[in-house]
Amino acid sequence: MEKSLTRNLLSNLFSRQNKPSCFHTKACLIQQLQECNRFISLTSVHSEILKSGFLSDTFAVNNLINCYIRLQKTLDARHLFDEMPQPNVVSYTSLIAGYINMGQPQTSLWLFQKMLGTSVIPNEFTFATVIKACSMIADLVTGKKIHALVEAVGFQCNLVVCSSLVDMYGKCNDVDGARRVYDLMGCKNVVSWTSMIVAYAQNAQGHEALKLFREFNYLLKDRPNQFMLASVINACASLGRLVSGKVAHGAVIRSGHDSNDVVASALVDMYAKCGCISYSDKVFRRISNPSVIPYTSMIVGAAKYGLGRFSLELFKEMIERRIEPNDVTFVGILHACSHSGLVNEGLEHLNSMYWKYGIVPDAKHHTCVVDMLGRTGRLDEAYHLAKSIQVDPNAGALLWGTLLSASRLHGRVDIAVEASKKLIESNQQVANAYVTLSNTYALAGEWESAHNLRSEMKRSGVSKEPGCSWIEIKDKTYMFYAGNASLERGSEVLSLLRELERKMKEKGYVRGQTGLAFIEVEEETEEQIVGLHSERLALAFGLISIPKGITIRIMKNLRMCKDCHDVFKLISEIVERDFVVRDINRFHHFSNGSCSCRDFW
Repeated sequence: MEKSLTRNLLSNLFSRQNKPSCFHTKACLIQQLQECNRFISLTSVHSEILKSGFLSDTFAVNNLINCYIRLQKTLDARHLFDEMPQPNVVSYTSLIAGYINMGQPQTSLWLFQKMLGTSVIPNEFTFATVIKACSMIADLVTGKKIHALVEAVGFQCNLVVCSSLVDMYGKCNDVDGARRVYDLMGCKNVVSWTSMIVAYAQNAQGHEALKLFREFNYLLKDRPNQFMLASVINACASLGRLVSGKVAHGAVIRSGHDSNDVVASALVDMYAKCGCISYSDKVFRRISNPSVIPYTSMIVGAAKYGLGRFSLELFKEMIERRIEPNDVTFVGILHACSHSGLVNEGLEHLNSMYWKYGIVPDAKHHTCVVDMLGRTGRLDEAYHLAKSIQVDPNAGALLWGTLLSASRLHGRVDIAVEASKKLIESNQQVANAYVTLSNTYALAGEWESAHNLRSEMKRSGVSKEPGCSWIEIKDKTYMFYAGNASLERGSEVLSLLRELERKMKEKGYVRGQTGLAFIEVEEETEEQIVGLHSERLALAFGLISIPKGITIRIMKNLRMCKDCHDVFKLISEIVERDFVVRDINRFHHFSNGSCSCRDFW
């Protein structure tokens, strides 16, 4: 490439057609570089700089390096840099940024280390750039070393540098470190606030992100930018905070970011995760020219809601508009097929990924297919597929956990044993493996095996995650835990549950599978425990607290058990109310005695 570049320069320099132009002064040449947007034009200006004798001028060469970097010709920029007798801080910073833009953060950190061995002192932009490199690879150790250097050089109060540090600590999962930097900043702007909000949102601290966003509205006159808004909306989505999400949506409209792809996609996702798929569709349809990002958000949201056919229609619409799907789009499509029993369609889409779109299926896609086969009882196919996939421990845990759940559902003890062994060996989802396998043994009537496994759980100190549900009323969140009746308006909640139990029995309700096979209890005690599952407590509280006509929306940290699912269908008919439950797997919209999942989850 270097020889080719030299030939082009010499050709331009000595070509008869390339007569001296008006760009004989350095200022003119610099102006030409700043306006240059094609490589062939750049080589022409480069030859003029060479001809004019400005290749020894650091300012001119820096501008030339920047132009090569802007046109993604980093190797050519590096050749120029290496030939500079005395590169300055701008030279180093430009090339460091170039490597980052080309996805080479490790190389940029190496160059920064080389710079520290010279007499060149990094400036605020150098620090911000190398801190970004640490963020990209989540290198907390190097990030802390650079932070110490920042303080030694005296940039610890610089807005640009500190905002980058906050972002770096957040991406390295050190939220406390991010907050310490943030709190020590004497002056904050929209970028620094955004960095801290993003740090909270990315580390599952949505409540703190929302709290900081409210402070921003009160204390700073600047309008929120699209990155802040997208992060706040994502925080609302993770928490299921519909009211806060609507407030953020209002801020989006007021600040003029409603046409931004990333923000609109976040809104689509937020409304879907808060159980308002119709709102998601409204936001999506208002995007004048949606890209693959909002399409994918809408496809995934519809899939979680059990609207598999709708997801497939969206995908078809996207392809007809010549919008190329990405790997996440196909995760949504396969998920949609899995949750709607569309096995043949799902397998067709899996096969089309590589042959039609050049996307190689990875562990996420194969896990969806294992789930899809397992839900429809094709356990042997699902098992053989799971065994044939090479995955890392985290992806493997999801894969084998999915197969384990399907094995329990269809009573395949043999496959459940193999799947649980894989989970326990990987030290991932150990409690889930024990509990699910114990229930599988119990459902198959193998009580001795179930008892032995429960004893092993006790010896190992393994405990099941307690069931927890929450409900939002007037921007306040109320939490409910399984078996805990000591809650606000507790006597009213229990009284209503007893009354609803009586009405359900009048309709022929008989308590079915409770999902509590791993607990040895008498029948009466078992009924009391199941009757106090967290989602039932939340539902009863919602019924006495939320006016009739308003849909009650409940979030749960675990999978909804079959008995509670049956109960919610009956209660929706008895009280003539709609309920939406978001559990760890999907949404259930209960209305008039039926559920949107069609009992397929």
